[in-house]
Amino acid sequence: MKRIVLSALAFSMLVATSLTGQAAPMNVPVAPQANYTKVDWQKPGHRDVKKRVIVKKTVVVKRNHWRNGQKYSGWRQHQPVRDYGRYGLHRPGRGQEWIRVGNDYVLVGILSGVIFGALAAQ
Repeated sequence: MKRIVLSALAFSMLVATSLTGQAAPMNVPVAPQANYTKVDWQKPGHRDVKKRVIVKKTVVVKRNHWRNGQKYSGWRQHQPVRDYGRYGLHRPGRGQEWIRVGNDYVLVGILSGVIFGALAAQ
């Protein structure tokens, strides 16, 4: 008895799955088929139409171009830094003073204009 029930159940499941794939409503009009063909992306000759643009960022690091012993003739155009402790600079020696040139602090000799040191401003 069990065999008959199980075989009838299996048969009904097979028939139901085969009929659902074939059933189609009669009142729905058939849509026209497109004339497009699918592109085979796996073909070796196929090339992507979109161009890839790679933008590289460049970081410009401005190097300190001040060198000890170099003579700076235009040092008198800049205001001297009197409150050097506020900017983290050490006290200048005799005949020296700190000047600010752009974003740099330069320690120059008052008489000769020779550079004794330079620091980048923060």
